[in-house]
Amino acid sequence: MATISEVAQRAGVSTATVSRHLRGERVRQADRVLVAIEELGYRPTIAAQSLRSGIHYAVAMVVPDITNPYFASVAKGVESVLRKTPYRIFLANTDESPDLEESILREVAPRVDGIILAPAVEKEEMPLKIRGEGRPIVLIDRELSDKSFDSVLVDNVGGATAAARHLLDLGHSAIALISGPLVNTPGRLRYDAFLRALATAGVTPPPQYREIANFREAGGYEAMMRLLRLPEPPTAVFCANNVMTVGCLKAVADSRLSVPTDISVIGFDDLDLGMLLNPPLTVIDRPSEEQGAAAGKLMLERLRGGRPDVPDRIVMPTRLLARASCAPPRRTRLTITSGGGEMS
Repeated sequence: MATISEVAQRAGVSTATVSRHLRGERVRQADRVLVAIEELGYRPTIAAQSLRSGIHYAVAMVVPDITNPYFASVAKGVESVLRKTPYRIFLANTDESPDLEESILREVAPRVDGIILAPAVEKEEMPLKIRGEGRPIVLIDRELSDKSFDSVLVDNVGGATAAARHLLDLGHSAIALISGPLVNTPGRLRYDAFLRALATAGVTPPPQYREIANFREAGGYEAMMRLLRLPEPPTAVFCANNVMTVGCLKAVADSRLSVPTDISVIGFDDLDLGMLLNPPLTVIDRPSEEQGAAAGKLMLERLRGGRPDVPDRIVMPTRLLARASCAPPRRTRLTITSGGGEMS
């Protein structure tokens, strides 16, 4: 195995420069050092470095749903930044449970140098405690009422507003919403912005058109089935995240209905196979991998002590990808069948 001296010799720098680079500090010859590390296959002995410095060279990423492709993409973005440093990312899943989240944070915090956190419930107690112990926290896709934390968000308001306007422009007025929990940032902002955009156009969905689900596939499925069983089902629906959209589409298929002939569907977050669905899915897309990379860069700057105490709040744009799952509203009464029996 190559040594740090060999890396320094290959890069034409001192061993102290290589050491500073491995600690995540900025050095002028960083590109040459990185090339030498890759060419020689050098891997620092993290355990030994940790014993000497008290640094673990580890960052935890704690998310509410590890099965959601969005968080997988965010983790990929974080890792793309950290892989160029000695730091490694460790992923933990809270399964949307505040109690499990608190337990994980208590267990993980002493073993890492910082935490990138998407809290299941937006409470400040544990994040403040962990930060008070000297470990930075960067929030991803969430905010706390205490605005002293770094956060990397997307334009939830702009995205939900664009979804509403797209359906309105197609001529829909019987529009339903399948929302995530209103106790967290994306659920609350998307819900409020979508309904506000409809109200601006003179459309006020009745309470039965406003489903509050759980950002899970099963939640989207059950919510859509309830909407379809209404005496007057909606002609269009906005699903406030990707996995709920999957559940929604399954409910439509199980009811032997067609998108968009019987009902138009627009989702928030693209799916890997969104363009290959029949019909291709209209979505509000966001740069999730870039969102993770931004969170990783913020974390590194905090770990290096290179940022002022003022928190950074990054909001990334969304965009409407108009495909074929939305069309003008149907002109006839919707008849739903399941298992050969009519359901009205």
